[in-house]
Amino acid sequence: MSAPGPTILHADLDAFYASVEQLLDPDLRGRPIAVGGGPRGGVVLAASYEAKRFGVQGGMPGWRAARLCPDLLFVRGHFGEYQRLGDAVMGVLADVTPVVERISIDEAFLDVSGATHLFGPPAAIAARIRERVRDEVGLPISVGAARTKHLAKIASQVAKPDGLVVVDPGAERTFLDPLPVSLIWGVGPVNEQRLADLGIRTIGELARTPSSAVEHILGHAVGHKLSAMAHDEDPRRVVTSRRARSVGAQSALSRRRPEPDDVRAVLAHLSDRVSRRLRAKGRAGRTVTVAVRFAGMTRATRSLTLPVPMSATLTLTEVAVRLAWSAIDDAGDDAAPCEITLLGVSVSNIADQSAVQMELDLDPPDPWRPGSAPGVARGAVDESMDAIRTRFGGDAVGYLPVVLRRGGAVPDEFRELAEHDL
Repeated sequence: MSAPGPTILHADLDAFYASVEQLLDPDLRGRPIAVGGGPRGGVVLAASYEAKRFGVQGGMPGWRAARLCPDLLFVRGHFGEYQRLGDAVMGVLADVTPVVERISIDEAFLDVSGATHLFGPPAAIAARIRERVRDEVGLPISVGAARTKHLAKIASQVAKPDGLVVVDPGAERTFLDPLPVSLIWGVGPVNEQRLADLGIRTIGELARTPSSAVEHILGHAVGHKLSAMAHDEDPRRVVTSRRARSVGAQSALSRRRPEPDDVRAVLAHLSDRVSRRLRAKGRAGRTVTVAVRFAGMTRATRSLTLPVPMSATLTLTEVAVRLAWSAIDDAGDDAAPCEITLLGVSVSNIADQSAVQMELDLDPPDPWRPGSAPGVARGAVDESMDAIRTRFGGDAVGYLPVVLRRGGAVPDEFRELAEHDL
């Protein structure tokens, strides 16, 4: 257990990708920039604070960002530098305490209860971290300090940009009550609007609302969790290492009617990303889950558990396509066809797979079983492609639907920076 006081810190680099670009090119400092995209299209991956003042945000089409900010500069991403500098910041945090939980490339939780006798109270430790990151790495970082992870993360958001907020014991309600509910971890635009429809706009109003009322409009699990967060009830501790229990990827789509070639191309791209991550860690999974989001924000999932773990790209693609169409067919018909806005693929029931056990040549052979003759062939293709990508880069070779879909999409290097280790 943490010692009394705000000993849990949340450290979050400010506008990380854009700040790195401004660090690498001093001419960009103080100017509105967007990483990725362009004035004629593409997707903005991140924006500097100078650009955010005009309403430019990550995930926005480039043409729209250019309209909002006529002086916006579009720059290409330096993905290797993002990883290098993110790791350097984590090294600074590890110098303060070994209890560091990295939750993305640019943010982490720390438990400094064991470091106060060396470096002083949490506020002094947080100030020391900010000074070292600025001096040694050259990037701005905001830090929040509190007694819980939930509150520390909110404090770091309030501290942005480039600030420090410490919530002392006993001051939690005074700090939380006037803040918007959107600052609570997990409250997106949809739930924010549902709460607003109930007259709940601040964390204080949420805390004063009976949990049963919140659960009625958001569902039991989400409503109960948000009510607990509003009361700063968060027993989670800082965890230094944790293996992922599932691995997945998803792609938001423009509103469209599902067509077989289009659906397969998207799912092949997602399956390629997921299966490559599994194979890179010598792992495989048995349960495949596909998520489909429809127009109107309704969502459907379908799952299939296979007899044995697999990590073959083609196998995962075939399973995902079957599951996706099961969900799509149930959602519409010829008279009233549905429209989709997102597809996602994930694999769970993950196990280590250092080798594949060969199977007897039974008739008919099942290509979804890694040890069958066609399954081994699929594994050999993946192994060869992985070797080429390792030597020549991720874009050196790929399955045709994946290669054809890359134009204008968010670079996989950017997505991979945010993915958890297996």
